[in-house]
Amino acid sequence: MIITRTPYRLSFFGGGTDYPAWYQEHGGAVLATTIDKYCYISCRYLPPFFEHKSRVIYSKIEMVNQVSEIVHPPVRECLKYLNIDKGVEIHHDGDLPARTGVGSSSSFTVGLLHALYSLIGEMPTKRQLCLDAIHLEQKLLKENVGSQDQTLAAFGGFNLIKFGGADAVTVLPVTISLERLTSLKSHLMLFFTGFSRTASHIASEQIHNIPQKKEELSTMFQMVDEGLTILNSESDITEFGKLLHESWKIKRSLSSKITLPIIDEIYEVARSAGAIGGKLIGAGGGGFLLIFAEPKDHPKIKNKLKSFLHVPFNFETLGSQVIYYAPTSHNYLS
Repeated sequence: MIITRTPYRLSFFGGGTDYPAWYQEHGGAVLATTIDKYCYISCRYLPPFFEHKSRVIYSKIEMVNQVSEIVHPPVRECLKYLNIDKGVEIHHDGDLPARTGVGSSSSFTVGLLHALYSLIGEMPTKRQLCLDAIHLEQKLLKENVGSQDQTLAAFGGFNLIKFGGADAVTVLPVTISLERLTSLKSHLMLFFTGFSRTASHIASEQIHNIPQKKEELSTMFQMVDEGLTILNSESDITEFGKLLHESWKIKRSLSSKITLPIIDEIYEVARSAGAIGGKLIGAGGGGFLLIFAEPKDHPKIKNKLKSFLHVPFNFETLGSQVIYYAPTSHNYLS
């Protein structure tokens, strides 16, 4: 039995510049962190005592005899990619709901690859996990996804990630004092709006609009360095929140599908209660709303948004981990 634990992420700046359609020509970057909310994947070789050869358990249960029969796209393609044709059982659990903007789909892919590599006795590097997941999602599954989610899920931590060039992905851990990091965290609040969406569908229009949105994307790219400069300076941390607000105003102009009237209303209610800035996490359309506000204003904001679930969180630094490893033979009849 193998169990992996892979974190979800929050992106602050640069989202939209991590799509290959943009960064292969212009370069891209994001400032983002993983959080202590996780995707768990368990897998094992399935004993040959059942009518089915493999079993996949997520929001549905699939019992199949051939890999090609698996409906769940990432599971099917990961097994094919690693040439695993023996019977397996795969089980997914998550701390947060899917399709809510925290990179859950890529955390699933990274965590599954990590588990399957372990199952066949291989130890992938974080970089290999990241690049394999990007290849699977963008090339094999042909999803309209960027490259930050897979990178953050694999590496973990608070990072400046650059996209483009010979290395395609470069991960630079953000090195700021513990006091500064604690101050940033104390200003952040995460709310679940209750809406869910498929990121690939939201992103398709955004990718299509890239040629017409070069000025906006260039500004969002520059905001990555601006955000990092604020964190590395002694300036008031609330400047980070003000920049988040400016970034959100630009991001919502990239596509008609990024926000909804109800999301705008929730954000404005938070602003009226003291929020300095914030953003919808992920591609848009719903899911989790990140709010930046001075700690003294958090109780008022919580009260104003009491109909929405407030989700406490902390930053995490480990990335995808094998948390349980007990190898067993797949040959039960020998």
